[in-house]
Amino acid sequence: MSRNKKSKTKGRKLNAHFLKIELQKLFRRHPKKRLNAKQAIKKLKIANNKDSVHDALTKLANDGKLYHFGDGSFRLERSEKYKEDRKTYVGRIDMTQRGAGFVIVDELEQDIYVPAKYVNTALNGDKVEVSAYAKSGRRPEGEVIKVLQRATDYFIGTLRSSKKYAIVIPDKMNMPVDIFIDHEDTKGARDGEKVIVRVKKWHNKKNHSPIGEVTSVLGEVGSHDIEMKAILISNGFNLDFPEDVLAEAAALSGEITPEEVEVRRDMRTTTTFTIDPETAKDFDDALSLKYLENGNIEVGVHIADVTHYVKSGTALDKEAFSRSTSVYLVDRVLPMLPERLSNELCSLRPHEDKYTFSAVFEFDQKNKIVNRWFGKTITHSDRRFAYEEAQEILEAGEGEFIKEIKELDRLAKVLRRKKFKDGAIAFEADEVKFRLDDNGDPVEVYVKERKEAHLLIEDFMLLANREVAEFIYNKGKEEGREIPFVYRVHDLPNADKVADLARFAKELDFDIKFNTPSDIANSYNALAKAARKDPALRMLEPIAIRTMSKAEYTSDNIGHYGLSFDYYSHFTSPIRRYSDVLAHRILEKNLKGSYRENKVNLEEKNKHISLQERKAMEAERESVKYKQVQFMEEHIGQVFDGHISGMIDRGIFVELDHSKAEGLIGFDKFGEPFDLEDSRLKAVGLRTKKELKMGDPVRVKIISTDLAKRQIEMEVVEGA
Repeated sequence: MSRNKKSKTKGRKLNAHFLKIELQKLFRRHPKKRLNAKQAIKKLKIANNKDSVHDALTKLANDGKLYHFGDGSFRLERSEKYKEDRKTYVGRIDMTQRGAGFVIVDELEQDIYVPAKYVNTALNGDKVEVSAYAKSGRRPEGEVIKVLQRATDYFIGTLRSSKKYAIVIPDKMNMPVDIFIDHEDTKGARDGEKVIVRVKKWHNKKNHSPIGEVTSVLGEVGSHDIEMKAILISNGFNLDFPEDVLAEAAALSGEITPEEVEVRRDMRTTTTFTIDPETAKDFDDALSLKYLENGNIEVGVHIADVTHYVKSGTALDKEAFSRSTSVYLVDRVLPMLPERLSNELCSLRPHEDKYTFSAVFEFDQKNKIVNRWFGKTITHSDRRFAYEEAQEILEAGEGEFIKEIKELDRLAKVLRRKKFKDGAIAFEADEVKFRLDDNGDPVEVYVKERKEAHLLIEDFMLLANREVAEFIYNKGKEEGREIPFVYRVHDLPNADKVADLARFAKELDFDIKFNTPSDIANSYNALAKAARKDPALRMLEPIAIRTMSKAEYTSDNIGHYGLSFDYYSHFTSPIRRYSDVLAHRILEKNLKGSYRENKVNLEEKNKHISLQERKAMEAERESVKYKQVQFMEEHIGQVFDGHISGMIDRGIFVELDHSKAEGLIGFDKFGEPFDLEDSRLKAVGLRTKKELKMGDPVRVKIISTDLAKRQIEMEVVEGA
């Protein structure tokens, strides 16, 4: 019967009514297939043109008979229940190496999983519209309907040239398509060279390459300098500032004018100094100390007044917002602001008058803050200290400004004790540092040690950030209307992850209580203290850190769980963070009167800044990983001590104790299959019942390294 009916339509041009009937029959025969107009014509063997068939398909979709995808394809609606459950959301997509994605939507607790075949040309970080439905008891699943905004138009990759055209093969594994280049747009790049390419035209059709043009030729593949640049480009950061931005920066005057001094609090005669890393050039914060006649102590936290130079709406401001952060790789810094600002005009260099925005606190003789003042100032740094110099002065008890440094250290310790007494969590992730030779090659890897000089600066920066946030919050409360602000918030830990950690810690005879947020904080602090004495517990710290939520910027204040602050912002680093630039502008206007920024617009800015921060952190991690692998290239065949630091279905990750370099050892290297627990904290051998647990010490041999993939291959040394 169906064959006769099909034969009646073959080669014919159907009218609109019968076309819709035949299309519905086609989709019922193929209920799971996605078909576009061209494919439907081919299957039905009809003479209708593509436009008429697409129009009929669109009408069926409007009638609820079919579902219309953004790439022009259609599919049969699954059921009435499916129609009701499916909703449309907007979010950012996080791509996996296999081409699938997870769309992060603010209003949903869980990310939406998008199978690779339904990502609809979306790339990592893109803002997308996604149609999602919830599967019973499982993560919501969906399909990208439309790409709303590309995360970046610039990519780095290797140029491959043929007679007719060239392509660029992107470095980033989650950029799954090559970029087509006309020979006239290659900028003279040769086959095999590394290039930066800008996409001029994105194709919406699946598997079609976008069209681009080469903007920079970096040179031969394999150069370590090129690899560092590749990390920045691949994470969406432009290496150079636009010409109009540089022109604006060059035109800025560094003159300290009498008119400007007149409207600022003059603190140039107050003892002031900076304490920063040895290699720093952008000094964006300074501390001052003054003994008052009433016996109290005045401490000033002075911050570079970036907003004096970077005015809202200028090319400088737009570029700073676009970048949102400076990016610190192992061997270089990609600044948020041009060098004219970051290292010259705004940098609080010694023996120079500088415009600053200050938070000034008066401490009484019981170490209580009895007065606080915020406002524009002019300051003069008397001395620039490296952290190491300040630390030596504290330890030796002598040196320049010893009295002031010791007093600030004493007050910082008071602030620190109160912070932890109030419930702050004491975890500190290891910060891996490198000593590089003249060629930028790593000759030593070590973990940065945080001493009193580091903590001294940190505690006063925390104080200023907290007090600024509290001032804005309370001003809004007093006026009866919220003042939208850039809060730095940190949510409660993931309850399921904490429960998994508690069960695992129990096996190591350590008790983690997790009934309340304060229970968790107290348990984590007890763990941090116990881990200093017990190496087995030390590996629980990074697992505990992974249970924590990520801090982010938002105008909806929920407090900062990790610091145990009800109010917190970022105010102290405007040279390298745009969040602080926004905080300065809002604070200044509210010191002069009553000002409120549009909350919806501000929240959009907060989301962008948070996204850029995550990209910068990823770039920084990649650069550390690259240098670790580069360092281990010189140690192939050698044996090292390490600990199991992670587990996946294929095997275990081992982190080396000294360099913190990490490698994967497949379960197949152990001679038997392993069953991995859902918590991913323990694996058990199916034959021998041998247990591999997170934190277990192991001795491993370095077998090989792969710089391109940032991978280290290891094997367990038997008998260890």
